Amino acid sequence: MPHFEIHVTDSARAQAFYKGLFDWSFTPMPGGEEIGYALIDGAEIGMGKGMTGGMMLRTGPAPEAGSPVRGGTMTFEVADCDKTYAWALDNGGAEALPPMDYPGVGRCAYVEDGEGNIVGMITPLEEA
Repeated sequence: MPHFEIHVTDSARAQAFYKGLFDWSFTPMPGGEEIGYALIDGAEIGMGKGMTGGMMLRTGPAPEAGSPVRGGTMTFEVADCDKTYAWALDNGGAEALPPMDYPGVGRCAYVEDGEGNIVGMITPLEEA
């Protein structure tokens, strides 16, 4: 299932903006408090709707307005997060976020693609 993220500095302001823009609502993700993570729910976005989205606190300074690299992170499902991450590093990618387990979600990592973009990968938890 495709997943996207929006990185923000001020969650309350950003959530109000996207609520007004797209009528999205936000729910804090269990276990995501450390990174200020909230799940997005909207007409086409949310669990069971074909695409999921999240908003999280930025891990560094915000890019200046008009800077060339700005935007969200698209995350795509892969069979093996660690294997795919290693392939990316061996093929011109650079570490952005090493593979980590997210309780109730799965294993996720981010890489820079060599073009100034960050892309995410996730291996969801196996359903019991």
